[in-house]
Amino acid sequence: MFKIFVDGEAGTTGLQIYERLAKRQDVEILRIQPELRKDPAERARLINSSDVTFLCLPDAAAVESAALCTNPKTKIIDASTAHRTNPDWAYGLPELSSDFRKQIESGTRIANPGCHATGFILGVYPLIAAGLLQKNTDLATYSLTGYSGGGKKMIASYEADGAQQSHPGESPRLFAPRPYALGHHHKHLPEMQKICGLENAPIFNPIVGPYYKGMAVSTAIFQNALTKSATATDIQDVLAEHYDGSRFVKVLPYEEEPVLDAGSLDPTECNETNEAHVYVFGKGKSIQVSVILDNLGKGASGAAIQNMNIALGIDESSGLV
Repeated sequence: MFKIFVDGEAGTTGLQIYERLAKRQDVEILRIQPELRKDPAERARLINSSDVTFLCLPDAAAVESAALCTNPKTKIIDASTAHRTNPDWAYGLPELSSDFRKQIESGTRIANPGCHATGFILGVYPLIAAGLLQKNTDLATYSLTGYSGGGKKMIASYEADGAQQSHPGESPRLFAPRPYALGHHHKHLPEMQKICGLENAPIFNPIVGPYYKGMAVSTAIFQNALTKSATATDIQDVLAEHYDGSRFVKVLPYEEEPVLDAGSLDPTECNETNEAHVYVFGKGKSIQVSVILDNLGKGASGAAIQNMNIALGIDESSGLV
């Protein structure tokens, strides 16, 4: 039986990881007393007693906790932003290539990807890896996400009494989608650029919607960004080939006139799963790649569990759907 410690189990991602692990028979969860959550000595004891420790903490605290690990056999999976561009840490998106997967399998330090970054990278990385999309191109992407991605404070603001009640002729502030990170300094940008090998960071516009979870990350692909002329079906073929055989990433068939949900894209269709659905839309010179995932699933706790499974050498889908 594997011993697991969740450092920061009171946060949104920590709670989700704990709830998923609590249903399993092959792990023992090490618990910390509430009054000792900030005690470095007790945290160090539990970290070094574990086979896997999840860090569900702010960046600075995650760096501190990682430094407490002195047991060479303990695997650290960090859900914060702190180590995602650190070359000494494996990047936890195994579907990208066999090299990414091998680093997770053999590593003891794994950085769990950001939710927006997961959607962007899943749609863009294969096109660059195939030599179809130029590395020096300028990309624009937007991401519509549920409010749970903003953590406890944002969840509380959206779920306060009357926060989302709408009456005829009225539009409460939280009832409408809200673009944010307008200074183009979002914390997921560095990993989006580095993992895809882009020379320029994409212009990224995240939007929080008045619903709990689920996200749709869409990136525009223009012909002048490609190394050769390609149709939407060509791009769909590249993506489908790249993710062929993947347990969790599914590329949907191309439709010139999408039917979907009455012609609309549903950002919640992967909720309660660890799946990501990849779509290609458009035709001619205007093409869009959209990726749907659960921001608390494949975008956070689900990915963390998947990375744990791979790192421990067990079926990557254990405890996941």
